[in-house]
Amino acid sequence: MKEQISIIGAGSWGTTLAVILSQKGVNVQLHSVFSDHNASMVHDRQNCLFLPNVKFPPSLVINPLLKSTLQNEIIVNAIPVKFVRGILNKISKEKVSFKNKIFVSVSKGIEAKSLKRVSQIIKEEIANTGNVAVLSGPNIAKEVLVGIPTAAVIACKDKKIAERLQGLFSTATFRVYWHKDIVGVELGGALKNIIAIACGISDGLGFGTNTKAALVTRGLVEITRLGARLGAKPLTFWGVSGLGDLTTTCFSPHSRNRFVGEQIGKGKTLKNILGNMKMVAEGVETVKSTFKLSKKLNIDMPITKEVYFILYKNKSPERGVQDLMRRPLKAEKIS
Repeated sequence: MKEQISIIGAGSWGTTLAVILSQKGVNVQLHSVFSDHNASMVHDRQNCLFLPNVKFPPSLVINPLLKSTLQNEIIVNAIPVKFVRGILNKISKEKVSFKNKIFVSVSKGIEAKSLKRVSQIIKEEIANTGNVAVLSGPNIAKEVLVGIPTAAVIACKDKKIAERLQGLFSTATFRVYWHKDIVGVELGGALKNIIAIACGISDGLGFGTNTKAALVTRGLVEITRLGARLGAKPLTFWGVSGLGDLTTTCFSPHSRNRFVGEQIGKGKTLKNILGNMKMVAEGVETVKSTFKLSKKLNIDMPITKEVYFILYKNKSPERGVQDLMRRPLKAEKIS
């Protein structure tokens, strides 16, 4: 029997997963939270808003009805973190049993108000489900769509479910590993966006590879430091969902978060940049939540701190770089 899966959220990544799984022969239903978006995808048989010119496979079903979309056993959450809780609250009110369903989060971020990860929010809002997994990794949607070899990680505490999802999402060009460290995999995907913004600022200022290498390596230290305090395994951050995702997002010209940083480095305002973007750069909100977490837990995260002050306190990028370089000299620590 074919697996049946529903994807809630028709951004670029949710749509990409819907397309590659349909091509594989999986029964997929894709649902946008916007009714007009569903209507346009039904009519055009493509996602003109986020993935123009990518034709949907004939088997891919666009389901505008949320309740019937939730009938499938496997439900993928592809909603930007800022809106996750509201959508999940709406889902929880539908007259559907969630007892044996599997929720898979592909969103990357930390909720600004609660400082919680998406898997935690799912468990709070969907009270009757205990089966939650996270899919993360260095996955640029455009590259995945054209079949460029790519790796990812599925994290779940239940090994059987993890292996089932591993088989479901893996294709000839999309290799999925499984992991038990949900906290580490989820935080790796969220926190790397902060460093990507920092690398973008470096690009916008005209700096070179030396600067970016320093930001990536020291950024990984910050990510690991916070992750370990929150219960993640430090080695997780050296894997596909950690270092792999970090390097891709920091160097790829397709990275939304790197782009935001680059525009900041060139002197544009955050409000202007976001106002001209169709897709969400998750790192902008994650900077805020992670800075709050670092203060709350008294964890030294100098790159995160400078990015926060540049984005939210009108600090100039040039001054941010100067303050990073002029910190007291010390021995290199990787934890």
